[in-house]
Amino acid sequence: MDKDFITRGVRRCSPNRFLAWMTPWVALLGFGLFSAGLCLIKGLNQTNMDNRFAFGLWIFLDLTVIALGAGAFFTGFLVYILKLDELKSVINSAVVIGLVCYSGAMCVLAVDVGQPLRAWFTFWYPNVHSMLTEVTFCISCYLTVLAIEYLPIVLKNRKLRQVPSFLVFEFELHKLIYVLAGVGTFLSFFHQGSLGGLYGVLRGRPFAFREGLAVWPSTFFLFIISAAAVGPSFILLTTWMVEKITKKRLVRPGVLELLGRISGLLLAVYVLAKSVDTLIWINRTSPEVGFPAWQYYSWNPFGTWILISEIAVFGLVPALILLTPALRRRRGWLVSAAAMACLGVALNRFVMTVQTLALPTLSFDKFLWYTPSWQETGTFLAVVAYGVLVYSFSFRYFQLFPDERMLKTEVKKEEVEEPLEMAGRY
Repeated sequence: MDKDFITRGVRRCSPNRFLAWMTPWVALLGFGLFSAGLCLIKGLNQTNMDNRFAFGLWIFLDLTVIALGAGAFFTGFLVYILKLDELKSVINSAVVIGLVCYSGAMCVLAVDVGQPLRAWFTFWYPNVHSMLTEVTFCISCYLTVLAIEYLPIVLKNRKLRQVPSFLVFEFELHKLIYVLAGVGTFLSFFHQGSLGGLYGVLRGRPFAFREGLAVWPSTFFLFIISAAAVGPSFILLTTWMVEKITKKRLVRPGVLELLGRISGLLLAVYVLAKSVDTLIWINRTSPEVGFPAWQYYSWNPFGTWILISEIAVFGLVPALILLTPALRRRRGWLVSAAAMACLGVALNRFVMTVQTLALPTLSFDKFLWYTPSWQETGTFLAVVAYGVLVYSFSFRYFQLFPDERMLKTEVKKEEVEEPLEMAGRY
């Protein structure tokens, strides 16, 4: 019965092996749901956050996951708007990754609100002067767009295609795909920027405050560029991981190299913009509000090493690797650079979230340190487990990589031709 739902021409593991793979992730999800339930029932006193340290692991997770999920909107933009057809082989996988990242982020935000019964206040009584209001509306709308984009992937299941009405519905949805790609790009650009702009307008936090470009602080644009830069890297990384776990060729090597090249170009732009922004902040913005920039890095563990790591180690180095054709063609270098880029954006979001709140803003303020509670960590792990479960189910029963069947045929042909060629030599 299980085989009837699997795409023709591809091989998947037995139901027992698939169940064995899913079981630990289901257990981890159960632990995470228990942790989140404690926070919802007993309140945010289950966390180590307080009135002064209001942003913690969950917001850091949200910012990071949403940045990594940017591969969905950016890949859709490249495929459907810029007509980069080579990336069609990973667009379905990108949609699933985006759906997982954005829905997981929304679930964590629902816990972070603390009073889920009042979560609808954001939509009914919006603060029109808050960037978070714009973020909430854009993320909610884009999650709807991703759900609609996910539907054609589901409806291509071999069993569902036997229902004529589903077949017609899928055909009609494909007519809207270009509109959905454009709307998704518009929504994502703005909410990625507003997430960064939120920190840039915090005048009470000189470490994060930035001067404006037009009506937006520079962090508005830095968040957009960094998300667009690491999105392709994360798709590259996940595709490579799925190939390693399943021991199958899912895409042609040139596709991963193209993703790496795109990521490298945007990462180089981001490193340049981030460097200019940092120099302006060090020499003008920070001194004007009464804080020499070196003071921010005199509090352990936030030394200057964290700034160097963010810009040079996890920014400039992977950009140079991804822009060098000889290194990009070597799978080890390519994957390592993509992983470094993803770690770099995670470090940036950590700095903006945790370091910003930990540093004192007045002479009599104390340095604040924060360690997440096990309930916060459990909720974090629930999102990871949820993502693995949804992606694993989608990979097994839906066609995430359209080239898989063709590559399988090519591999078999190579296996037959190589012995014949060797025999001909002798």
